[in-house]
Order: sequence, then C-alpha cells, then structure tokens
Amino acid sequence: MTRKRKYLIGIGVVLILAVVVGVSLRKSRAGIVEVQAGKVMRQDLASVVTASGEIRPRRYVNINSQSFGKIVAIEVAEGDRVRKGHVLLRMESIQPAAEVEAQKALVRSAEAAVEAAQANQRTTQAELARARADFDRAKIEWERAQQLLRERLIPQSEFDARKAGFESAQAAVDLASARVRQAEAEFDRSRSQLQQANAMLTRLQDVLQKTIYTSPIDGIVTNLPVHVGEQMVPGIQNSPGSFLMTVADMTDVTAEVKVDETDIVNVRLRQPAEVNVDAYPNRTFKGTVTEIGTTAILRSTGQSTAQLTTGTQEAKDFKVVVTLSDPPDSVRPGLSTTARITTATREKVLSIPIQALTIRRKADIEAAEAASKGEKVEAADRLAANPGKKEELQGVFVIEGGRAKFRPVKTGITGVTDIEIVEGLQENVEIVTGSYRVLRELKHLARIEKEKQRSPSPPGPE
Repeated sequence: MTRKRKYLIGIGVVLILAVVVGVSLRKSRAGIVEVQAGKVMRQDLASVVTASGEIRPRRYVNINSQSFGKIVAIEVAEGDRVRKGHVLLRMESIQPAAEVEAQKALVRSAEAAVEAAQANQRTTQAELARARADFDRAKIEWERAQQLLRERLIPQSEFDARKAGFESAQAAVDLASARVRQAEAEFDRSRSQLQQANAMLTRLQDVLQKTIYTSPIDGIVTNLPVHVGEQMVPGIQNSPGSFLMTVADMTDVTAEVKVDETDIVNVRLRQPAEVNVDAYPNRTFKGTVTEIGTTAILRSTGQSTAQLTTGTQEAKDFKVVVTLSDPPDSVRPGLSTTARITTATREKVLSIPIQALTIRRKADIEAAEAASKGEKVEAADRLAANPGKKEELQGVFVIEGGRAKFRPVKTGITGVTDIEIVEGLQENVEIVTGSYRVLRELKHLARIEKEKQRSPSPPGPE
C-alpha cells in the first residue's frame, strides 16, 4: 500500500469520526432550549401610572355675551394681566342708557307723587282731628241742652239747633275719617308705583351694566377671539351666548390628564406625581393628585358615558387633576403634558423582570409531570376528564438541574420594568427571563441551556 493511499484512508476515517461525533452531539442537544437567565433580587419598587393631557388653570372664567349689541371697545389684549373689576370690553349702550334715563325720570315723578300723597294724608288727618274736636264740643252742648230742656230752661227751638249741630259734627267726623282712609290708600298706591319704578330702573341699569364687562377674578387674558365691531348675542335656553374671552388665574396650575380605566383604581388623592410639559423638554415638575373624576369618558369622542343612552365597549378614560407645585411663570393653558403618578412604593422587596412572568394551564403542568414519570396521559384527556384543570396559573420558570420548572407565584405592585413577588420565590433563585418567544413556547420541565453572554467588541481605532 502506497503512502498516498494510506494518507487518503486516514483522512476518510477522520471525516467519518467527525460526522459521527457531530451527529452524536446534535442528538444529545436535541430538545434543549436556549434561554436567558436572571436571579430573583431585592430592590426598591415604585408602581407608576402614566397618562397624558394638557395644562389647565384651576380657576378660569369663560366670559360670554349677556346682551345683544356690537362691540365698541376692547380694553385688554391677549396675555394681559388683569385685576378683579378691571374693565375688559365695552358694547354698544345707547339704547340701554336712554332707557335708564327715561326710567330715572319716572322714578322722580313717582317720588313726587309719594310726597304729595303723604302731604295729603297729613292734611286729612288734621281735618279729622278738627272734626273730632268740633264733634266733642257739639256733643257737650247737646247733652247740656238735654238737661236744660228737661228743666225747661231753654226753648225747644234752641234744643233742636244744638241737636242739629251735634249730628252735623258727627257727620263731619265720618267724612274726615273716610278722607283719611282714602289718603292712606293713595299714599300706599303711590309708594307701590315708586317701588315698581325703582325695580324697573334696577333692571334697566343691570342691562346697561351688562354692556360693560369686567374681570371676575385676578388673572391673565388667555383667549380673546373677538374684535371691535362684531355683533354679539346672549345665551338662549341651552344655547350659550357669544364667547368673548377667557380669564385664567395662573397662580394655581394643574395638569388635567386622562387615566386608562384599568389604572384608575390605583390612583388616590394626594399621591405624588411628576409632570413633563412638552414645551419644557428638559424639566420635570413635581405635583400632587388633587382631583379624580368619577365618570368615564369615551376615548374617541371625549363624551361622558353619563350622557349615553346605551352601553358601549369602547375604551374609556377617567379625568385626573394633578396640581403642580412649582409651575413656571411662562406656562400657558393647553400645553401638552405627560404625568407619571406614583401609586405605590415598596422598599427592598423581592422582584423579577416583568417579562419573566408567564401563564400556563394547570393541566399542561400536570401532563408534563406525568410525562416525566413515564405516564402517557395527554393534557387533552385530563381536561376532558376534569374541566377544572383548565385553570390558568401565573408563575415563572425556575432553573433547576438544567431544566425549566414552572413555579406559581403571587405578585404585588408593578414597577417600570420589574414586578414584586409576594409569594412563591426566594432571593437569588435563578429564573428564565427571556427571550419573549422562548417564554411563550417553553414547557414545564423542558431541558434548557443558558445563553452565553457575548463579550464586548474591542473599540475601533480612533
């Protein structure tokens, strides 16, 4: 046998051995799943709810038209600071002012009528007093005449004269009393007319006053969409009047955000929050939850569900107001914001990455246990025999002896990337943390192998 032939035979044997070894290694690694691993560790966790919205002042007033008329003067500009009572806008007031002057004249006339009626009342009362005095004197004379007539000291004619005088005095008293009552009624009527005239004057003055719009609060004019010469109309029934402007008190600034219905149950009053305003990209503002809405709002339309007559499966949000503790002076209503509300905090608690948490059916776990013992019981057969095995368990895969063992756990609060473990795991236990595709398909008691960490690439030449 030549040397060349021996050399070729040796190479062939080596190739055959390499193929055999490769096939053996592949068979030995069949069914092994490559996973990412991590350990249960203790750390501080904070549960955060994130929601978006916009900046709003806590106190603001939308000023609408209260009367018909044309704008004749605007005394402020958008962005001006105003004090309470400061004149903002004037509307045409020729007709209301004329009506006020005419009514003032009627009031003066009614006041004069009251004074005349009061003087007449005093006159009639004086006449009544004089008539009563005459009556008293006539009564005394008549009684004396009766006594003298019985004693036959006066003639019958004188007696008759005194009797007639008495009866005349009595009639005069009755007439004076009637005139007093008439004067009192006239006085009451004139006073009522004066009150009516004053009430009408108050109404007309109110109409005139409504042509001059003043600021109801201290604040900033944040919206001024109208111009001089435009015609305004007041509100009618459920229709609001023409919008004039908005005055907002920017000393108390809030972020009004919409929280998803799945997170609202964790939000409480006075919880701390961090607010980012898009207009201030490098700043974070501290805040506190000061108001939580109780009515759901449709995400697509912003309409309250209380206004709906039928149910809906559409996604809903709830309004949450976060009051900023240090708003900048230049902040403006309507700026877009993102609020992160801290709903719970835990110190030094057991935690795992959120992606390590998975769900498996109880029947699948028991089927894998049975298969490991050599039993041939399928998960489908177990489900058919006992529907209760459809129960789903929440847990993680623990790495033990080169296998992934599913272990149920109870969880607590959820942080940004980690979740609290309340029951089921101990510190430093090694668990499967990824990848997502592997965790989705990984089975209980599957053989696994941890991924090798890639060494960092050496830096390139500068």
